[in-house]
Amino acid sequence: MAVAINQARTSISKMFNGEPRSYTRFNLAQNNDADSSQVEMKLSSDVEDEVGNPEDNHAPITYTQSPLHNYKKVCYLALGTLVIFILGYLVGYVSHRKPDAAAESCPTVLASTEEEGQDEGPEVAYLPSLGWNDITTLLEQKLSPDAFNTKFSEFSLPRDQTHEAGSDGDTHLANKVLGVFKDLNMQSWEDEHHVKLPRPSSDNPSKVLFGTEEIGTPKGFLAYSEVGSKTARVVYGNYGLLEDLSACIDKKVDLNGSVLLLRAGQISFADKVANAAKHGVVAVLIYPDPSDYDFKSSTELYGHVHLGSGDPYTPGFPSFENTQFPPSRSSGLPSVVAQTITASMALKIFQKMGGDPAPPNFQGKLGGGLSTYKLGSANDTVTVTVNSVLTETEIYNVFGVIKGNEESDRYVVIGAQRDSWGPGFARSTVGTTLLVELARAISEMIKNDRLSLRRSLVFASWSAGEYGSVGATEWQEGYLASLNMKAFTYINLDGVVTGRQMFKASASPLLYDLLKKTLNQVKNPLATPPGKSLYEQHAGSDWEASILETMKMNDAAYPFLALSGIPSISFRFCKDGGEYLYSGTDLDHLDHLQYATSSKIGELAVVAAQVAGQMALRLVHDHLLPLDVERYGKEIRKQVVEVNSRVNRLKQTADLDQALSEALSVKWLTTAYGDYGRAQRNLQETIKNSDVEDKEMCRIINDRIIKVEHNLLSPYVSVREVPFRHIFFGSGEHTMQALLDHLSALQQKAPESNADLFRNQFALATWTIQSCANDLSGTVWEMKNEI
Repeated sequence: MAVAINQARTSISKMFNGEPRSYTRFNLAQNNDADSSQVEMKLSSDVEDEVGNPEDNHAPITYTQSPLHNYKKVCYLALGTLVIFILGYLVGYVSHRKPDAAAESCPTVLASTEEEGQDEGPEVAYLPSLGWNDITTLLEQKLSPDAFNTKFSEFSLPRDQTHEAGSDGDTHLANKVLGVFKDLNMQSWEDEHHVKLPRPSSDNPSKVLFGTEEIGTPKGFLAYSEVGSKTARVVYGNYGLLEDLSACIDKKVDLNGSVLLLRAGQISFADKVANAAKHGVVAVLIYPDPSDYDFKSSTELYGHVHLGSGDPYTPGFPSFENTQFPPSRSSGLPSVVAQTITASMALKIFQKMGGDPAPPNFQGKLGGGLSTYKLGSANDTVTVTVNSVLTETEIYNVFGVIKGNEESDRYVVIGAQRDSWGPGFARSTVGTTLLVELARAISEMIKNDRLSLRRSLVFASWSAGEYGSVGATEWQEGYLASLNMKAFTYINLDGVVTGRQMFKASASPLLYDLLKKTLNQVKNPLATPPGKSLYEQHAGSDWEASILETMKMNDAAYPFLALSGIPSISFRFCKDGGEYLYSGTDLDHLDHLQYATSSKIGELAVVAAQVAGQMALRLVHDHLLPLDVERYGKEIRKQVVEVNSRVNRLKQTADLDQALSEALSVKWLTTAYGDYGRAQRNLQETIKNSDVEDKEMCRIINDRIIKVEHNLLSPYVSVREVPFRHIFFGSGEHTMQALLDHLSALQQKAPESNADLFRNQFALATWTIQSCANDLSGTVWEMKNEI
């Protein structure tokens, strides 16, 4: 304030004393030799050069001003003094106001801070929105273990009441979630789908026979198995990994036409059945071996065998009521009869099997590990009968939205599965509770604590997740065009707490940097010593190797990434050295999760909510989206280097004709990668030189960022035929992994290899990357590619 007054006094002094002022285009100088009514105006040199000098080059151009009346002088001086004083006060206030050290991005200024209806009281200052440190502190204050432990009981059902998709229990929980959203004054709605879900037949149960002796009638269930009865020799194939089946073939065991006995674990049920089908297997039995699962030998397993997501009987189409569907089915549906059996049933089969001993790594602990596992003989005949009924079922997805103030049409989706085969405490209850608690906490921060969001948050409770993300996938298929350029991140809350020793995540490379920063900020009260950040606790010397995993098809975030091209992330706290044993069983209840987490479910839920909440809030708070396009450049480079290496090996080891050898060039793929790198650097330079307060400029930059993931969906394949079109994370012949596999097949001269087909795949993958680079470059007049 004192500085401002001094500035004002100096200005007044200059006005009265006539000190000269300098201007850009001309100078005013007081003529001390003449009357004060005369002022000289000297043209600056640049203007002199432009218009020329008068005849007397040294004589100044002089203008004469007539004397003013005294009272006019006094009025003008008083008015000038008042204006300068006010300006000085404002300049002094602004320049000496302490900046918000916590704000890591430019704040959005809120409207009036006055309480409605308040007529008296002290004047409230016009405050900026919250800084980032304020936001994270508030979020931490809003979440507590006690609140989570209370909510867990509200969103769980008794053990004897089913959560299965479309059941009364599922609908009951949907209404609870919807009620919470409405109580928080969120705009909320339901999305109804009519999907075909298989159910076990109560009249004609599934059964397994060894010869003519019944092994059992399992209650466990694998949805989307082929229905029918198959009889064939039984072969033991360990986990059903491709290398396991190759080991069987190396032992001269014929898999074609056999019944394959596999133990659960390592890969999904769908992957096991798909691997078996590649070798001509007609039926698959899957059991939990005591070496992997420490529960009772009578425990049943539940799951699905659709190698995909969504309703497999409406591939590429949303299952809305009265929608006309073509007669089609997903290519991911197996043609194999598949059934789970208990460990006790598997033991009966092993005790009757003959044949050669299984390899050492195939050995398990059935029967206390006293018996040696056999591969099976030609006389070991097993019959597998699977009976299920395909039922059209109504399912409901529930949504609530917190709208942003500037770009409400852009949103982050946070989702959790609501249904489960059994009690589903870790599978559905924890995730659903996190969903509603995050919605409550952020709503309260907006209502009571001045939180202002630029973009929107959509909270989604999905049904039929146990059948392969059916609810979430059908929603995406129904709104693919609407989600493009609007939904720019998906955060999955399924299974976020299944243990406490380790932290694992799978995500789009665009989200790696945001995840790393979040892990550095979130403290874990259960760490040793307490208060360590998650990054310090779990990262190790290489955080990506320690924490990151490849996103798998059975991950609920997978269809968002590979089908819709939306950057997605899943994460979880888990036990050291293994998965949560009770998922997909009737044993997934509170007591077992308490045991797996050392009775710290509430504390871990708070930390998980902090991770999801901070990532979501950062994405909807900052001017520019914190999605790292540079990290994707590293992923592209890694793939290009691997392709180049295999092409060189192929040329050196295979007898190729000259035309094919010349055609197998990575030149254009390398050029596409180079163009992506240049586009990414150009974007960084644009960001560096841009004003983040310019809303239009921020939106243009964000558009370029958002498109990256979507542009890596191959435009050359049909979403109906190949739903997972992402060239890095998808599934099919269009992917970079398929190219690498084809190069290996060409080198080995495998029968399925085809040089012309490979060249076509290679060209399409190259142009997908090139198109992504072009779009990242910006407008068409900024693209300088010469590919």
